[in-house]
Amino acid sequence: MTNKNYTVYYVGVTSDLLSRVMQHKEKKFPQSFTARYNADVLVYYEVFSTIEEAISREKQLKRYSRMKKRTLIDKANPTWNDLLEEIKGW
Repeated sequence: MTNKNYTVYYVGVTSDLLSRVMQHKEKKFPQSFTARYNADVLVYYEVFSTIEEAISREKQLKRYSRMKKRTLIDKANPTWNDLLEEIKGW
């Protein structure tokens, strides 16, 4: 997740991506990082078979530098479109 100016990067894990993205967009948890920094644009996601794999990848991504995260997003989503509509069809 990022904000409209692409200055903040948030990495998280969930078993229900659509619901979690909607929570971020609606700022359901006003004190959360994403609410405070208006990070409500889904620009990148990965899908895993197990929660253990997802958590392992989350930890890896959280250690990435800003530049490395940006490069990852640029490769998968070069126009930095909000991917909400893409995941709605799941």
